[in-house]
Amino acid sequence: ADLSMEECCDKGIEWANKNRKCTSLPLIPEARECSMIQVQCCHSQLEKQFCSDGIEFASVRDECDSHIGENSTCEAAYFKICCYCCLLGKSAQIQGQSCEPNPKIGYQCGIVFRACCVKGQEGIDVSISDDAPKKEQVEISKEELDQEDPYLHDGCRGGGPCSQQCRDTGSSYVCSCFVGYQLQPDGVNCEDINECITGTHSCGIGQTCVNTLGSFRCQRDTSCGTGYELTDDSRCKDIDECETGTHNCPPDFICQNTPGSFRCRPKLQCMNGFIQDALGNCIDINECLSTNMPCPAGQICINTDGSYTCQRISPSCGRGYHLNEDGTRCVDVDECSSSNQPCGEGHVCINAPGNYRCECKSGYSFDVISRTCTDINECRRYPGRLCAHKCENTPGSYYCTCTMGFKLSTDGRSCEDLNECESSPCSQECANVYGSYQCYCRRGFQLSDIDGISCEDIDECALPTGGHICSFRCVNIPGSFQCTCPSTGYRLAPNARSCQDIDECVAESHNCSFNETCFNIQGGFRCLSLECPENYRKSGDTVRLEKTDTIRCIKSCRPNDVNCVLDPVHTISHTVISLPTFKEFTRPEEIIFLRAITPTYPANQADIIFDITEGNLRDSFDIIKRYVDGMTVGVVRQVRPIVGPFHAILKLEMNYVMGGVVSHRNIVNVHIFVSKYWF
Repeated sequence: ADLSMEECCDKGIEWANKNRKCTSLPLIPEARECSMIQVQCCHSQLEKQFCSDGIEFASVRDECDSHIGENSTCEAAYFKICCYCCLLGKSAQIQGQSCEPNPKIGYQCGIVFRACCVKGQEGIDVSISDDAPKKEQVEISKEELDQEDPYLHDGCRGGGPCSQQCRDTGSSYVCSCFVGYQLQPDGVNCEDINECITGTHSCGIGQTCVNTLGSFRCQRDTSCGTGYELTDDSRCKDIDECETGTHNCPPDFICQNTPGSFRCRPKLQCMNGFIQDALGNCIDINECLSTNMPCPAGQICINTDGSYTCQRISPSCGRGYHLNEDGTRCVDVDECSSSNQPCGEGHVCINAPGNYRCECKSGYSFDVISRTCTDINECRRYPGRLCAHKCENTPGSYYCTCTMGFKLSTDGRSCEDLNECESSPCSQECANVYGSYQCYCRRGFQLSDIDGISCEDIDECALPTGGHICSFRCVNIPGSFQCTCPSTGYRLAPNARSCQDIDECVAESHNCSFNETCFNIQGGFRCLSLECPENYRKSGDTVRLEKTDTIRCIKSCRPNDVNCVLDPVHTISHTVISLPTFKEFTRPEEIIFLRAITPTYPANQADIIFDITEGNLRDSFDIIKRYVDGMTVGVVRQVRPIVGPFHAILKLEMNYVMGGVVSHRNIVNVHIFVSKYWF
């Protein structure tokens, strides 16, 4: 069903109030605009809720840092901003400063600042003491009062009745609103315009519109990262820690800004022969340990402060060294190259000048008690830092796995959504969602409540409205339905739901003989041989109307046939009419109208009498006289229900009586066919 903008927004607000989050929000895929409104209203409601929580936390705790929450979420940001802005307002009130905020802190923060500051001033007595000396009262005339205050009679004085802007028109006033607001129907109050819902915002791709009072702001979908800040135009700008003073360089160091960070450079430069450490201290360089051997062969290098000296020595190598082949100097002994493996199995031997050390392989640590290398359980040591979902430890290493609905990324650590729809798990249609999938069915089918995968046919004919789908009979087919009509006499209408009567007489699909007349009835036809009696002949003005056919016989006497001339019967008509079986018969149904050819009530004219003389079975019909447009009309009515199929012949007489004698008579034989079906 189509939902209005307000209904879509109410669903988003209801979800936020119930779950305090907007994830897993049940959207409507068929209505993209409604889904956008749901998300926007849900985020806006969350912002109000968490902002209120932040204000309450600041009012009770007088601090914000002890709040436990997920700092990376937008909701936590709303909480922190409103908490800090409230603390600023309370601090301004305590220090006796103005409660009017600095516009640079932002509109939303300014509202919270002012509310907390003014709340702190509640209860302050600003009334004048009764003990204060009173000035003498001086009576001022109305003319003097008007000259002193020219705006005394201004309807907008003091803001007037308007909630924002007021303009006095002399005889009345007109209210208007600030930019970002619209006037309510009462013409006085203003309400905020939600630019995010109306689509009048200017947020671009990758940004989310967040409504604020009187305006809106564009929020990036992803954060800028450490060392950057979000500007008003939603761009990431490098934070100059050196300029803002947020660096941690010691006094003897100079701060140098870099993109996203900073670097501390020492002010003091070391002389040759020294190297500067991370703290700015100058440390002597031991040139004797350099690989280029500063002293010639046969001399030993002695390190000095800032330099070195070379002293000739007799070769005497200490432990871990031996003489080279020419016996001129001592060279290191590589203990790790020996075949006896000095460190033992499971260790790594690392050679050092004059010595060696044993270290455990990667993924192992040395146990001082057992003096062996034991496996490091990286998953337990670094929980939540190695893998996005699950971490499994292995000897010397680990591997990452993902929960159901995700697959491991190429980096071996992150998890990305698995598109289950590629394996066609659903019987008809599949929609991939984050971490799962959703099956849905085509039109005419519904999702099974048992497995949530299979699609079951909807029997439209069995629905409460199924009886109104087709005019005759509804036949269910997979995914849809078909309407049918009775096997004979009807065909399906172009709308594929209603049944239309087939006029066999017009279509010439009847089997009436040449001497018979075809009369169409609902659902079929009748072949009747209607001959005029003796002294009567067929009139050429045979009338054919919808659902009614009439053949008229007029009197045609032979010459000198006195009896024929004196016979009051002038016309004998045969009429065929098709009637339905009335399922709900509540009042008489008018079916035949006999119109007299003479006007009503002329002076010395005949009276007209209508009567049913034959064929009125069970008194199902009656005839009444009516005057319409100056004419006398006999109306035949059906007064009792008749169940078809049914055939009856009513004999009707229309007598012109003058002086108690019938001077003129017309006979109408009505063939009534009641059909079983009527559409």
